[in-house]
Amino acid sequence: MIDTGLRSATWEFVAHVRNLVTGDEWIEVVGGKDGDRALRSFRPERVFAPAHKQGRRGPRSSLADEPRLPLG
Repeated sequence: MIDTGLRSATWEFVAHVRNLVTGDEWIEVVGGKDGDRALRSFRPERVFAPAHKQGRRGPRSSLADEPRLPLG
């Protein structure tokens, strides 16, 4: 899940990018609302594992907090 403010959006992982010179990193995804194929980039702290259908309560860890977070 990506923190975009779009509740009905669906995103597919494209790449995890790290600039070795500056240390910047971001996640590239494609998708959006139904039928969209927009390419977007997000900082790792805005990327979260998908919530289970049963609903998990409490704070979730982002990709920045847990680098091997299962995103699929």
